[in-house]
Amino acid sequence: MRVHFEAYLHLAGLSHKSALVAWGGFYFKVAEERGGFKLVDDSDLDSVHPPRRDSIGARSAPYGPARVEVLDESGTRVITTGETTIANQCWVTGLEADTVYRYRVLVNGREWAAGPRRDWVAGAGEQGLVESGRAYDNRFRTHPRPEAAAPLTFAAIGDFGTGVRHPSTLERRQREVAEALEAAVVRDDARLIVTTGDNIYAGRTLLGVPVGATGDEDDDWFFTFYQPYRYLLNRIPVHPSVGNHDGNETEVNDDRDQLMDNFFLAERLKGEEAAGRASIGPGLFYRFRYGRDVEFVCVDTSRQSLLFGDRFFRHRNHAPFLEAAFPAVPGPDAPRWRIPFSHHPPYCAGPMHGNSKSSLETLVPLYRRAGVRLVLSGHEHNFQHSRADGIDYFVTGGGGKVRTGTPREFEAAHTVAWAASCHFLLVKVKGDTAEVTPIGGDGRPLDLRSPAGAAVSATTVVRAS
Repeated sequence: MRVHFEAYLHLAGLSHKSALVAWGGFYFKVAEERGGFKLVDDSDLDSVHPPRRDSIGARSAPYGPARVEVLDESGTRVITTGETTIANQCWVTGLEADTVYRYRVLVNGREWAAGPRRDWVAGAGEQGLVESGRAYDNRFRTHPRPEAAAPLTFAAIGDFGTGVRHPSTLERRQREVAEALEAAVVRDDARLIVTTGDNIYAGRTLLGVPVGATGDEDDDWFFTFYQPYRYLLNRIPVHPSVGNHDGNETEVNDDRDQLMDNFFLAERLKGEEAAGRASIGPGLFYRFRYGRDVEFVCVDTSRQSLLFGDRFFRHRNHAPFLEAAFPAVPGPDAPRWRIPFSHHPPYCAGPMHGNSKSSLETLVPLYRRAGVRLVLSGHEHNFQHSRADGIDYFVTGGGGKVRTGTPREFEAAHTVAWAASCHFLLVKVKGDTAEVTPIGGDGRPLDLRSPAGAAVSATTVVRAS
């Protein structure tokens, strides 16, 4: 039996003048007589050569001396470089705003993840790593300058971490949604992705208790994150929020450390807490700008455990952050759009979850006073659009699997439209308007219905205050 190593690249962070490039991979045992591939568990990495304890993430042991080269769009001239001997990630600086670059990573003098890659196939009679004919197209476009007015197209996806190890079903379609997401990002030049939580979680339960790959080990991330979004992760950054399955609230294991590690959040948010743009511990709160007009605010709506502790946004540590993120009186450099994204929705019609009392009491008043017009959440495994007091609330919790039951609390949730379909959101912000469209696994806008069953336009136009 031999071992196959599949290398990956990850554009972990991006600004108008710098990029955080990361690399890693996963080990597979290959049974020659059967042609089968078995992902090596973290606990068995001491059996690979040379032995390891981890394979991806900020804390992973270096694979060797590395050099990141950023080239111009044509790929003919090196613009800047970064080097490291102690990590599998590296910041490269000195970049121009709103500019397309190519890049490559050299480890031990050889280009990382070069040439055709092997991708996971799950189908009738065939399951494993297959030479897909695809190779990495390593390019990115820096953000506009902070003072520049610029349109933005971005994607939002939530509750997507069920995995693509096995063939899809009518209710589990992460692979199809991921493929549709990649197509939309390329077609519409989406510049970033935000998540509405439950990023990586167990796909199976035993007597209602999640078991298996909960997300607390590197190997849990292959089928749920690195493979489905492989050819996006090397090109645009992903900004996560925390869901109940990402911590100890629903699952036995608290996966927060692994989420921080594999999203390179400590490296991305270094210095942000001191500047008031992040608040970490307990919980994950941060905000970031895209140009002059858009600011995203990640709000941690989870809690320490199912039975104990209040929501993290009620912890006294985070009061200064929330006050600054949602001010009663906007400052001179206030963004036109403040877009909170989190896991638990303030308004939800079901069928499993209802309105969040704590969010309605604590967060919604902050949103109102700060002129928020667009809020993104997950948790319920369907699509919902609610409108209350001039704010449009979107539930996008169908990135991996869907809950097909009909919601029952439309009136309490101020529901405008809904759909029981796996999907992601494509959001186009330009000036004082934002167009929000849920896209299904077939790449087409969802068929939305009102609570009364009437057809509703798939695209919602939201206007800034």
